[in-house]
Amino acid sequence: MRLRGPRAELAPGDGAFPAALARVPDPPRRLYVVGDPGALQEGLAVVGARRATPYGTGCARRFAGAAARRGVVVISGGARGCDAAAHEAALAEGAPTVAFLGGGCDEPYPAAHAGLFQRIVDGGGAVVSEQPWGRKPRPYMFRQRNRLIAGLARAVLIVEAGLPSGTFSTADEALAANRDVLVVPGAITAASSRGANRLLYQGAQPVVDDETFEDALFSLFGCLRQEQWPPAGEHAAAAGAVRPGMRPSALAANPVAAALAAEPLGMEDLYAVARASCGSAEPRAWLMERLVEAERTGLAARYPDGRWGPAG
Repeated sequence: MRLRGPRAELAPGDGAFPAALARVPDPPRRLYVVGDPGALQEGLAVVGARRATPYGTGCARRFAGAAARRGVVVISGGARGCDAAAHEAALAEGAPTVAFLGGGCDEPYPAAHAGLFQRIVDGGGAVVSEQPWGRKPRPYMFRQRNRLIAGLARAVLIVEAGLPSGTFSTADEALAANRDVLVVPGAITAASSRGANRLLYQGAQPVVDDETFEDALFSLFGCLRQEQWPPAGEHAAAAGAVRPGMRPSALAANPVAAALAAEPLGMEDLYAVARASCGSAEPRAWLMERLVEAERTGLAARYPDGRWGPAG
């Protein structure tokens, strides 16, 4: 598919070539850009698992949207899961976002995201590759492009990563380029968060709530805190498990939702919660009633593997 929009080829020394990418190890010899080259500013990279859970995509939307509202360009790789959620959050804020592709810009991958890439271009952002226009993507190219995602960013935020994980290569590239690595922790029992938690163990900066993320944005970009973030409505609904506007009373009134806010649980563990909390009621009926209520109110969702967990 050929993306519609202005095209440019940038080389080191050109006025439009990002200075940050000229300083990374093995800088690109040329960048092929569809969209606005002016969007290639130092921003925040938001990356995570392709096979993401609602927790991961919710965190990607939450923090990417918050950064975009403060005028920070969101950078990612256009992949399924967390990457796409980050781009979508920036677009929802009417802000430019940058997607680095593995192959050429006329061979967008994944092909199912061609519409997303076109909206990135139409929204004042850019789709970028160091590969020539029509070059088909190969596995090794994605590792190469990760250094560009990390290199254009002042910091890389990892919202979800398992073990092993391709997300680690972006963290490695960020460290090689002397960029900060921020990580959203996950439950220690969640396979989808083992990689993220390991990065924290190795010294990455934790993002544990809204305030720590705001502090990071202030340190990196000089962004001031906002009194209400995210605002009520669409952005609050798109946030992760524990968020402003969630109504703590709703969690207190639903022990099942409170348990799922901490970590995804299978039915056996949920029955244990029910037996401990249902009193004289029949545990199965009590549990089903509260699962339905948690799903209806946007506090929980059923995952593809059959577990229940925080809704994205």
